[in-house]
Parts: sequence; structure tokens; C-alpha cells
Amino acid sequence: MLYDLHELQRSFLTPLANFTDTGSQIFSNPYSPLAYTPMSRQISAMYELVHRLGKDYEKPLWGLGQTQIDGKTVAVTEHTAMQKSFCNLVHFRRDAGHAMDDPKILLVAPLSGHHATLLRDTVRALLPAHNVYVTDWLDARMVPASAGTFTLNDYVRYVQEFIRLLGPDVHVMSVCQPTVPTLAAVSLMAANNEPCLPRSMIMMGGPIDCRKSPTQVNRLATTKPYSWFQDNVIHRVPSRYPGAGRQVYPGFLQHAGFLAMNPDRHVRSHYDFYMDLLKGDNDDAEAHRRFYNEYNAVLDMPAEFYLDTIKTVFQEYQLPCGTWQIDGQTVNPAAISNVALLTIEGELDDISGQGQTQAAHDLCSGIPQAIRQHYTAPGCGHYGIFSGRRWRETICPKIAQFIREIP
Repeated sequence: MLYDLHELQRSFLTPLANFTDTGSQIFSNPYSPLAYTPMSRQISAMYELVHRLGKDYEKPLWGLGQTQIDGKTVAVTEHTAMQKSFCNLVHFRRDAGHAMDDPKILLVAPLSGHHATLLRDTVRALLPAHNVYVTDWLDARMVPASAGTFTLNDYVRYVQEFIRLLGPDVHVMSVCQPTVPTLAAVSLMAANNEPCLPRSMIMMGGPIDCRKSPTQVNRLATTKPYSWFQDNVIHRVPSRYPGAGRQVYPGFLQHAGFLAMNPDRHVRSHYDFYMDLLKGDNDDAEAHRRFYNEYNAVLDMPAEFYLDTIKTVFQEYQLPCGTWQIDGQTVNPAAISNVALLTIEGELDDISGQGQTQAAHDLCSGIPQAIRQHYTAPGCGHYGIFSGRRWRETICPKIAQFIREIP
């Protein structure tokens, strides 16, 4: 019912968003005579602010058509290496002949509300020196109900399939939420003596052991019973979508949760955007647009996956407690012995607290000390681990060095 009410609200807001978009153009376009009237800049800025607050945000494009290798511009094309019901494995294929022997990276993106394009800056920084594949998760409302359910254990199986496809020379890099299923996938493969283990695991800002330095996100999951999440955040997809009838955790609810975590920061950001428009500061205004085009674009998560994650990761801590079983087999990270491990945390991370990712080292006791490292990025928040200046200038080079120094 809530999802249907949301769709009804969107039907009312869409005409307003379209009207204010047109109004903003009329009062700002240099070819419009109204752009030269008194108060035109204030009117245009207000119209655009209202438009951006009311519009729908679609999944952004990757926009990574080229990269720089050895000072030369090299074309990059997106190629779907494997297609699954709930995920496409996307390969950013660089032009043939350009560093084809660079390390191969499987970048496991979060399935936690935002699209995989949130890792655009991650991919952009990796591309010049790496052969990059990304898990591009689909919006559950666009997946027909006939495709069946998708659980946390299914996520683990997907990661295993992608590793087997890319071969034993691949380096698996997981950001935030997927650190847990990625560690589970490799643990099971190692326990079964599979020959196609990855060369390394790079785990960044993930909730491997949420008992350490719990954050607001962790506290929400533990202060509410499992039944509360079932009853309050799970809804059925309306009939106008391909996934009609599927149970999901809707993107609009997740987005409301994101905003509620730091409401003052978002209000201030939109006020600053309005003032930038008044001052004609186009660079800062465009940076705001780019950020919120990505931040406001959300997807629906399969209900089974979300509820499994709440229970397995945040309430019962099954991975660090050694109680997680998949297909009757216990997930045991200690079985991993010849896969290098690098964990990365942000000093100011308010999503995955200090020590939650580093806990992987205690669990992976079979990995020799010579091929494991941990790095805490000073002054770095959650998103700064994989996006922005610190990511590009400090963290990405550390990952590249770690990969290339593996014996």
C-alpha cells in the first residue's frame, strides 16, 4: 500500500518538476528575454531547486568512455561479460593493445540502495592500470517475479560464479556491504579446494564484525527486532513495473533513511547550491548536481536479500561467530591460506566503524602475515575510501602497489 501511495505522490510531483524545470530555463537561458529581467537569477535558482527536490532520478550512466594510459587517451567501452537475473557483470574494456597484461580486478559493488555507478570514481582511478570488471546490480522492481527470489546466499553464489569466470589471476575488491558475502564466497571455495581462487581480496569499509565500534547503522539493526523490518520496510512492487508483486525494500524508503542520518548536512548543501546559483558559481553548482544525481538515484532491493543481511550480518554476526551455513557448509575464513588480504578503513567512517573491516584478519588466520596488510585512511569518511581526492591520490595507489607486490 505504501508503495502505491508513493507512486501516486510521484504522479502529482512530476508535473511540478517539469514546470519548474521549464521555468528555470526560461529565466536563465541567454536567448530568453526573461533572463534579463529583475530578480531573474533568484527566480531561476528557486525553480531549479524545486525541480531537483521533486524530480525522479534515474540510474546515471557510467560515462567512462576513455582513460589515460602512459599519457595517451585510450577509448573504453562497456561490455556485459555475464548476465544474471539480478546482476550484470560489466567489463570496462580498454582498446586492444593497451596494457592488456594489467592486473584483473573484480569490483564487487554494494547492493545497498544506490546503483553500482556510485563507484564511478573508483573505476575511473583503477582503469589506467587495471583491467576492471564490476557487478552492476539490477533494480529489483525491474526483475520479473518469475525470476524467483534473491537471498544473501545467492549473492555469495554470484560472486563465486564471477570469480570462476575471470580465472585464478583475478583480484577481488569489495566495497562496504559486499565484504561479507565476498569473504564467504572465497572461504567456501578455499574449503572445497577449488583451483580458481583469486590472488587477493581487497576489503574496504565493510561490516565484517559489527560488534566492533557500532555505528548508527548498526544500532538501528539491533534496536529493532527482525519482525519490525519484515512488517515496516518490506512492500510489494506496483503493477506498472516488470517486477510487479515482488517483495522489496523500496529505494524511496532507503533514500529517506540516508537523508535522516545527516539531515542538517543535506539542508545546508541545498542552501549552498541555491546561493551558488545566485552568485553564478557554476563549478560548485555543477558539482552539487553531479553528487545528488548519483545520491538520489536509488534501487529497490530484494526483500529476501535485505532481511537475510539484517539477520546474518547485523543481528546474529554469523560470519565472525562461525555460525553461517550455506548449502549445509559452514563458512570458515580460516580455510583461506594462499589469497593475499588487504583491508582498508576510514578514520571517520560513520557507516562501518573502526575495526569492523580489520576483523577479517582475525578470521583469516590461515593467511601468512607476509601477504596481508591493513590501512586506516586518516581524516577519511565512508565515501572518501572509494571516491574523491584521498581515494585517487592515496588509497588507489596503495591498492595498486599491494597487488603488484604479491609473491
